[in-house]
Amino acid sequence: MAEDRAKFTRALPAQRREALIRATAACLAERGAAATSVRAVALAAGVSPGLIRHYFGGMDALVAETYRSIGGRVQQALEAALAAAEPAPEAQLRAVVRANFRPPILDPELLATWLAFWSLVRRRPDIKAVHGAIYGAYRARLEALIAAAAAARGLAIEPGPAALALTALLDGLWLELCLDPSTFTAEDAVGIGERWLDGLLAGD
Repeated sequence: MAEDRAKFTRALPAQRREALIRATAACLAERGAAATSVRAVALAAGVSPGLIRHYFGGMDALVAETYRSIGGRVQQALEAALAAAEPAPEAQLRAVVRANFRPPILDPELLATWLAFWSLVRRRPDIKAVHGAIYGAYRARLEALIAAAAAARGLAIEPGPAALALTALLDGLWLELCLDPSTFTAEDAVGIGERWLDGLLAGD
């Protein structure tokens, strides 16, 4: 019993940190970055404002950690989709396309939080650094898959620009679909992404 209590005590700070991160994400989605305050987050998490300073040192660090955490969750969703797909590079690329337009990535709540982070990128170096790490890792993964898929077809494709173009295409479709799902469907978005891949891997 003593060991169980000790484990619970050790886990409690992690649970509190996670509750604060989730509350911050919810506040960012609902209020935007400018109105997400220590008081608002503490109220949403059901804790005292002092815990934010205790665990994160202040709101700036908490917002940056929230971006890092949500970026990690998106990455986990992509990794799960890749693990479920065939191992061939082309199949892996198509799995990335499909995952962008399925829950949990296709989520208007995620969009609202993401937009709040994007609004901070230009004026906060710490958020810019987190943003760069998240998207840098994502594009690097796409570059490796594109290079491998091109090699399998005997094509000379510059993976860097191709990964950048695919990222822009998927982000644009994801953004528009979350903003107004009446314009096209998730399947339409998948079809557009896969046709772009078809053209790339046909050497067009």
